[in-house]
Amino acid sequence: MMSQLADVTDLATECHAIAERAKAASRKLALAPGSVKNDWLMKASVSLMDRSAEILAENAKDVAAAPSFGLNPAAIDRLTLTPKRLADIARSLVDVAGLPDPVGEVIAASKRPNGLDVSQIRVPLGVIFMIYESRPNVTVDAAALCVKSGNAAILRGGKEALHSNLALYRVLADELEGCGLPPHAVQLVATTDRAAVGYLLALPQFIDLAIPRGGESLIRRVVADATMPVLKHYTGNCHVYVDASADEAMAIDIIINSKVQRPGVCNAAETLLVHSYAASRFLPKAAAMLRGLGVELRGDEQSRVLVPEMEPLQPKDWDTEFLDKILAVGVVDSLDSAIEHIARHSSGHTEVIVTSELSSARKFVASVDSSAVIVNASTRFNDGGELGLGAEIGISTDKYHARGPCGLRELTTTKWVVYGDGQIRI
Repeated sequence: MMSQLADVTDLATECHAIAERAKAASRKLALAPGSVKNDWLMKASVSLMDRSAEILAENAKDVAAAPSFGLNPAAIDRLTLTPKRLADIARSLVDVAGLPDPVGEVIAASKRPNGLDVSQIRVPLGVIFMIYESRPNVTVDAAALCVKSGNAAILRGGKEALHSNLALYRVLADELEGCGLPPHAVQLVATTDRAAVGYLLALPQFIDLAIPRGGESLIRRVVADATMPVLKHYTGNCHVYVDASADEAMAIDIIINSKVQRPGVCNAAETLLVHSYAASRFLPKAAAMLRGLGVELRGDEQSRVLVPEMEPLQPKDWDTEFLDKILAVGVVDSLDSAIEHIARHSSGHTEVIVTSELSSARKFVASVDSSAVIVNASTRFNDGGELGLGAEIGISTDKYHARGPCGLRELTTTKWVVYGDGQIRI
């Protein structure tokens, strides 16, 4: 682990050493049996619970200091660890241990007419550099997924969560060597100097993939500076569309869950679109319930005719990831209009249709181009754990290599293996 803060005399040299150690560790990790990696995950899970008082005390320091960093209530919620959240984090390690090890999976195999045995197998990417903000759970999720998929992890959390991240990292690192894994399989960059990120992003000879998780400005900075591929999404401008045939009670439950359960996360709904046929019945009821839960509604002209209490919507609201209890609301004349609106304003993250018409559902699924398209369920299900990946390392809205929640398989690549007995090409 990097020496903390003032102890760093030559940051560039220290970053180079971290990356070089990670590369060496990745070569050993690529050969580690699944049983060894699972043993580490299980022991780390137990240790997280055994040392929960230590972790929660360090987290309390970060939460107390959060207002001085300008964190809003949603960001403080992401930062806060509770006994239940810590138990969920520990349980996620057990879940990852129970997943199939992707390393060595044979994707395709054939025998060529010339006698060559050809196969395509799954292999680790190598070294993954994770940059994230006030989300201490990412420290554990990223380490677990990287090690299980045979990758070394370099973790760089935000200054707002420094005490929490250090406490979680110590628990994870303390179990590595005892389980037969290289001690630098997981490293935490403990300096709050932002220059460290730039130095590490300039080391493609050691680091194979960068993954930023946080606000749009962080992600754009990483994309601009990185000299290696970046797995990312910029924003989560997610939509819920209530079709003409939607079950009213179901639609209300879905939009409330999508917006209110955790408004500060990327898979929370930011826009509600309602078919004009259903709007007069649905919108007043939904608006009353949402406003009763503290949601500020910003409506277009048609929706404000039905619910005058809504704030007037500004054009920029259609493109805003609020990450708060704020919801843009609009009335559309048709399913096609909803699809066109989403095409113009979506960030490609998650879109939902609530409908009882199978034909409408199928058209929406086929037409909407996002990492997850959901029928009759909350936007909040675009999540690695909810979709069966165990923990996730992030959600990608890119279309190359990985899209949507990224778990173990998305942290691997492939290589071709060919066995011959002296064949030469003619």
